[in-house]
Amino acid sequence: MTVHLQPRPRGRPRGFDAANALEQALRVFWTRGYDQASVDLLCSAMEMPRATMYSLFGDKDGLFLAVVSHYAQTRLSFVAETLSSGNDLLQDLHAFFKGVVQLSTAGRDPAGCLISCVLADVAATNAEFRDERNRRFDALEQRLEARLLRDGWPTSGSCPANVAASLAAAMARGIVQRGRTGQSADDLYPVAISAAEALYRMRDTLPEK
Repeated sequence: MTVHLQPRPRGRPRGFDAANALEQALRVFWTRGYDQASVDLLCSAMEMPRATMYSLFGDKDGLFLAVVSHYAQTRLSFVAETLSSGNDLLQDLHAFFKGVVQLSTAGRDPAGCLISCVLADVAATNAEFRDERNRRFDALEQRLEARLLRDGWPTSGSCPANVAASLAAAMARGIVQRGRTGQSADDLYPVAISAAEALYRMRDTLPEK
């Protein structure tokens, strides 16, 4: 996507590749974390004057939120889509957790997950980021819950669908954290498979609706 900007008195290019700029900022945030990603470093990576960055995103917080949205669209979508494959539940759970491993250990990106690692870290001291983290976490759990309900998972009892979805998301975030610490895909794939099968087997232990 190319965004053509209106002329400004100074500091603004006639046009730039918005996706590429966000991609460069994403890598800075993801590698260094929010606090260590200075405005100067971000602007240098995006090849953008500070005045342009402020005019487009308002401030560093606004840029980070734009980067989180870009990350969700370019990295998380393929993981979420595993839950809509049309396969049976166990196959979808296997695909989902394997997708989490791929996301966390892909060689072209820093290890881990921008949302579960960087956003979650900074959310502790920033209310706006905390709201964004909660919104992103809730969206994943709602997607998981919808998939479980589609398979007839009960909505009440000892482990209703919303609780099982939260458990699945927590398992996924645990895999992400292990990826962030440097564990390889070969190390994490058995964990992913076991997580999928453990969750799936829970369904057979639940009482009938």
